[in-house]
Amino acid sequence: MITTADIVRRWAAERPDHVALRWGADQQLTYGELNERSDRLAQALRDAGVGVGDHVCYLDKNSPEQIELFFGAAKLNAVPTPVNFRLAPPEIAVIVADAGAKVFTVGEEFAPLVEQIVGELPDTKIVIIGESDVYPTFAAWRDSYPAVDPLVPQEADDVAYQLYSSGTTGRPKGAQLTQSNLEAGRSLYPGLMELDSKAISMVAMPLYHIGGGGWVLAGIAFGATNVIVRDIVPADLVELIERERISHAFLVPTVLQFMLAVPGIERRDFSALRYFLYGAAPISEQVLTDSIRTFGCQFLQAYGLTETTGTVVILPAADHQPGGPHPERLRAAGLAVPGSAIRIVDADTGDDAPVGGVGEIWINSPMVMKGYWNMPEATAEAIRPGGWFRSGDAGFLDANGYLYMYDRMKDMIVSGGENIYPAEVENVLMSHPGVADVAVIGIPSDKWGETPRAMVVRKPGTEATEGELIAYSRTRLAPFKCPTSVEWVEALPRNPSGKILKKDLRAPFWEGRTRLVG
Repeated sequence: MITTADIVRRWAAERPDHVALRWGADQQLTYGELNERSDRLAQALRDAGVGVGDHVCYLDKNSPEQIELFFGAAKLNAVPTPVNFRLAPPEIAVIVADAGAKVFTVGEEFAPLVEQIVGELPDTKIVIIGESDVYPTFAAWRDSYPAVDPLVPQEADDVAYQLYSSGTTGRPKGAQLTQSNLEAGRSLYPGLMELDSKAISMVAMPLYHIGGGGWVLAGIAFGATNVIVRDIVPADLVELIERERISHAFLVPTVLQFMLAVPGIERRDFSALRYFLYGAAPISEQVLTDSIRTFGCQFLQAYGLTETTGTVVILPAADHQPGGPHPERLRAAGLAVPGSAIRIVDADTGDDAPVGGVGEIWINSPMVMKGYWNMPEATAEAIRPGGWFRSGDAGFLDANGYLYMYDRMKDMIVSGGENIYPAEVENVLMSHPGVADVAVIGIPSDKWGETPRAMVVRKPGTEATEGELIAYSRTRLAPFKCPTSVEWVEALPRNPSGKILKKDLRAPFWEGRTRLVG
């Protein structure tokens, strides 16, 4: 197999002068330079006591240094472990300490956070990406070591990457992804979207997320030029796609929607674009139609989790046809990718649900993680006999094998003894012309225990009313599933991967109660 360390070695040997990374106004790094820098970092890490299986943490907005460090750690068969820069200092300290990181590199703008937690990390060497009068700086630290590849071997079952859950459902868990997981994941992209050494790939999703880290690793694996985006600003993305002649990109639908609103976008030259991959949420038919017209490329939807090394289900470009023969597929997550399988398991019986029956989505794939770091019980609960991973998501399969999402299992609403899956209600409301975005949550009800409430972002220029939306849903859903109230909001809270933070929406309604369900 080709290991993560072998990837950069290969392209340094075959195409040393080809640009691997590009960022900022005019900065870039070739594959030869990336290989040399990762050699130096491997020596620096080794001198700091990092060995096989040790964790190397890093925290910053997207930057080339993180990618250099990833491959430096790989050459020691150590474990690159990114940390979410949006976390509060105590949460950061918990992750770095949990990983037992011997080295923690931090972007200069986040250095003040380090001062708040340094006392909790007495055995961790801290390095700052940028300027610092207190800690070693990344470039000086790296360049003080020779460019010598340590040539530490890597095996298929070795942990190659550790990503922590976003923390929306309790204590973060470190998902251990192996060399074979990563190889299986990246091998999908040439077939799905013709990713190759001629590609110019935009890396906009955060590198601490599988959507960003996995995406850039795939681009490097196939020798592409990868353009790093530090901050997601819709107008800047529009300009960058044109200027850099981007051919491949991965974003969440919300960002696409904001990009479409950028003044003058219809006059931009997007002729180099070939594929747009999106995930974390379904795309509305209007946004898809406008995106296809504006960007003129093929669109694919990806469904997966950190624990499955990203994409295990794909809605292919052929199914992205507004007004086509299967409009319902625009609400689907898609079909299992080659080599992967999906089951829908009834939560009560443990049996496979019938076609169209809702249950928990179970996944069997060579991309399913090795397990959670230092959490054997959580691992055993998540990965069942036969290697089936319990996603925690609710969904169903249609007769053609298309997967449809219903919700996170934890977000299910029980009203009067009936189960309500918010995503089903949201899909209906999203088809209303006055709705730009929506989340359905369960709020307390003295009569029913819980009742659905729709938190709605109005589409600009429309004046939809509460009664209108409730009546609209009643024409498409069983009455017990329909929202009993509507609240208008300016925007819905989302995490960096685009998922709505429903716990934040629910919190005010359940405040002061001993439990958060009816």
